[in-house]
Amino acid sequence: MKFSEWLKDLEYELIQGDLDVQAEEVIYDSRKAKEGAVFVCMKGTRIDSHEFIPSVVEAGVRIVVVEQRVTVPAGVTVILVHNAREALAKLSAARFGYPAEKMITIGVTGTKGKTTTTHMIKTILEACGKKVGMIGTTGIVIDQTVTPTKNTTPESYELHQAFRSMADAGCEYMVMEVSSQAFKMHRVDGIMFDYGLFTNISPDHIGPDEHEDFEEYLRYKSRIFHCSKTGIMNRDDSHFEQVTADAACDLYTFSLDKENTDFKADNIHYVSQTDFVGVEFDVKGRYPLSVRLNIPGRFNVANALGAVSVLSFLDLPKERICHGLEHLSVNGRMEIVYTSDLCTVIVDYAHNAVSMESLLTTLRDYKPKRLVCVFGCGGNRAKDRRYSMGDSAGRLADFTIITADNSRFEKTEDIIADIRGSLEKTGGSFIEIPDRREAIEYSIMNAKPGDMIAVIGKGHEDYQEMNGVRHHFSDREEVLKVVETLNR
Repeated sequence: MKFSEWLKDLEYELIQGDLDVQAEEVIYDSRKAKEGAVFVCMKGTRIDSHEFIPSVVEAGVRIVVVEQRVTVPAGVTVILVHNAREALAKLSAARFGYPAEKMITIGVTGTKGKTTTTHMIKTILEACGKKVGMIGTTGIVIDQTVTPTKNTTPESYELHQAFRSMADAGCEYMVMEVSSQAFKMHRVDGIMFDYGLFTNISPDHIGPDEHEDFEEYLRYKSRIFHCSKTGIMNRDDSHFEQVTADAACDLYTFSLDKENTDFKADNIHYVSQTDFVGVEFDVKGRYPLSVRLNIPGRFNVANALGAVSVLSFLDLPKERICHGLEHLSVNGRMEIVYTSDLCTVIVDYAHNAVSMESLLTTLRDYKPKRLVCVFGCGGNRAKDRRYSMGDSAGRLADFTIITADNSRFEKTEDIIADIRGSLEKTGGSFIEIPDRREAIEYSIMNAKPGDMIAVIGKGHEDYQEMNGVRHHFSDREEVLKVVETLNR
């Protein structure tokens, strides 16, 4: 294609050269330089890729996109833009033929619930016979193929490349997690989601390499309502007014507590049976529905209600939506791996005190005979997390098994000692089993009828990192191995 055809959505100044030159690829890594590539120069915290212009030109690049005036040989086209990351996003969309526009797109943002909610939406759409692509914490998912990603929301080029693969594979829908960093780093610039869902917001991702303060974090999260045709927001969130103050789309709300909303969860009650542990509730308002949700917890009612709110606009059979929610399983997110008359075993990604408190408090609502918690803490991370999680386990679990969890370059026994110090102060009952496999086995083999066992911290992860080396390890797989032994 001619480079000029890629510029229709971009504000720029032509500094030098011809816009009707041939363009075949967009790159932002100088090592991928080749003839026909457009090199986008970006300034990072450590590297300014403007410095690599001479080497990419030598490799055959004849088009460069810059944020500052540069000197290049004659015959090289140079365009100046205000923000190169925005330019990368819009050029990438053009390079792949605007594939997002060929699907119904759903963006989900929020501090908590993004992963669970996107899985819910995907599962329900598939239960309705739709083909769906998904992007998020678990990677890029097309059919049964999962491609791992470095970030929850990948760089804009990788995003549009994935959209192209989805469209080519026949996906009718694309659902993705949109992180605050994705907005801040312009990864989703130029994308207009058909539906944008905001789950909730609380202080998170605040620090030198992320957001300056909560106000900045909230401001970027709120951008979902500037790049969506239809917005849907949790009315129960305490920051609702701030988030929606300047929303630039049609806005609908859902709630567990407030009456004046478009979608309301009512008659919520917890169900704990031999073959089902979850929640039943009714949806009232714009889309009446009776739901049986196969994941425990009030906060998952909110996630499911948000998902149903989005799906209500898509003209889907209600019975298939209900079927999808009743048979839902989200890998490592409040996942019921095993349930029987003996015990229920749940695997969850909770790896800080806030998520741990929420999880254990939720499980207490199911009134187990004993609530048993199996957990550890990652090495080479702030020690405060160990102390606070030890305190939470001691207060909320009836019995705790302290074990390993990605010790990295620290000694597992040192991490356990830190956890023990805070847990002991609560007077809670516990033992230490450093080997995580043995800890999981002990929890199940020594279960008492009616126990609920929460194996937490790793969730969907399929590795243990020790001394800088990752070894395959899955909490889910280990639970099922023990269960198989029990059933022999």
